[in-house]
Order: sequence, then C-alpha cells, then structure tokens
Amino acid sequence: MKTLLAAALSLFLLGAAAAEPTLNRAQALQRLSHAEAEKRREAVVRLGDVGLMSDAKALVEELRDPDEDTRSLAEEALWKIWSRSGDSEIDTMYAAGTRQMAEGLAEDAIDTFSRIIKRRPGFAEAWNKRATIYFLVGEYEKSIADCDEVMKRNPYHFGALAGYFQIYLQLEDYERALKFGYRALGVNPNMEGVRQGVAAIEKKLGRSRQFI
Repeated sequence: MKTLLAAALSLFLLGAAAAEPTLNRAQALQRLSHAEAEKRREAVVRLGDVGLMSDAKALVEELRDPDEDTRSLAEEALWKIWSRSGDSEIDTMYAAGTRQMAEGLAEDAIDTFSRIIKRRPGFAEAWNKRATIYFLVGEYEKSIADCDEVMKRNPYHFGALAGYFQIYLQLEDYERALKFGYRALGVNPNMEGVRQGVAAIEKKLGRSRQFI
C-alpha cells in the first residue's frame, strides 16, 4: 500500500511540476494568435481575469475566431473587463446595482448607477447598465442618451449598439434600428437575437439580407 501511495504521489508531483504557469497579460495577448484553439481559449479566459480596456480591440477580433468556444469565451471576457472600474469601492457599488437589477428594483438600481456615474463618469459600464434599466422601464430617450455616453467611452460596446437596436425597434423606427443592428453585428456577429431581429426588419422593408 505504501508503495502504491508513493507512486501515486510521485505522479501527482510530476504532473504539478509539468503544469504550465499562469499566463500574464502580455503572454495571454500573444497567445491569441496561437494555431491551437485550446491555447486561444486559455488566452481569452486569462484576459477576462487580468485584461485592461486597452485589450478590448484584440478580444473583439476573437469574436470572429473559427472556434465557437473561443468566440463565446471572448465575449464573456469582454464583459468582465468592461465591468471593472479600477476602483474597489466603485466595483462594490456596481455589484450592488447589478443585484438590484436582477431583483427588479429599477428605481434603486438607477439611483446606484447614477451615483457611480457622478463619482466616476469615465466608467462606461455604469452608463450601459443605467441605459438598460431605462429601456426596461420604457424611458427610451434617457436610454438613448446613456447609450451615447457608453459609445463615447467604449466604441466596441456591442451591448450598447444592440440596445439602440432594441430601442428603435420598440419605437418602430426601422431604418435606425437596422443601422444599429448592422453596427452591432459588425462588432459582434454572434448575437443571434439581433441577427434574427435584423432579418425580420429586412423582410418587412423588402431589403436583401446583409447578415447571414
């Protein structure tokens, strides 16, 4: 028994020694171009943990990766990066606001995100969350205004672009809805709901499909 346990322990230690060290940010960015999909997946997951706003462009490119899992993980990584303000106190407030949203406490969530915006106006995701709540309560003009603020700070924000699409769809302004639907899919072609909505509008207007 002792011999078997010793052998098992040796194998465990050998495996641990052979394990690849955790990627740093620079290594993860470099690995995005790796030929193996598994390596690219590791890279985008790591960037979700340590990436900066300046890494968004590289991750946006991964939204067109030939590997479906890499595309999905890249989208998740972008949301994680966008949700970090760089200030622990603001991040705590942000987490509280998202919980209020999930619980349907719209007024409380609007108040929380408004306080975040006042304290840290450069934090694009606070504007985006407030835009989402305004949309949900039917305050479309306020939602559009907040989406404008998101795009000033984060031109890759496909969520805000999809938000414009949904707003103009509700307002039955189909031309503008199409414009923003195309822009959203131009950044992130994986949003199936937007794609279906665009196709429905194109059919309604008698347009040829521009996104397959």
